[in-house]
Amino acid sequence: MAMQSDVQASAPLTATGQVTNNAGTPANLGRIRIKSLYVVPGSTAGSVVFRDNGASGDILLTLNTPAVANAGAYSVIIPGEGILVETNLHGTVSNTASVVVFYG
Repeated sequence: MAMQSDVQASAPLTATGQVTNNAGTPANLGRIRIKSLYVVPGSTAGSVVFRDNGASGDILLTLNTPAVANAGAYSVIIPGEGILVETNLHGTVSNTASVVVFYG
């Protein structure tokens, strides 16, 4: 079985906005597949809502985060080929310290 694509890591998403590559550019990653997430929760329960095509685009994933500040980060593995993002990935962050997106 051939590898679908190289996996890359985003810059940590700490506030609502476009997900960028690890260097912080470009604002639009284009067509990607979300493979996994590395989440650092906040001190209160929160969430991260991922959308395709900006803040008002289609919701791809809502990730609820627990209230476990200083209790450590955790990983979320997306099954199969991942979640397809057609145009660009936007995250709305609420009471979550940071999220790193692994994509290909």
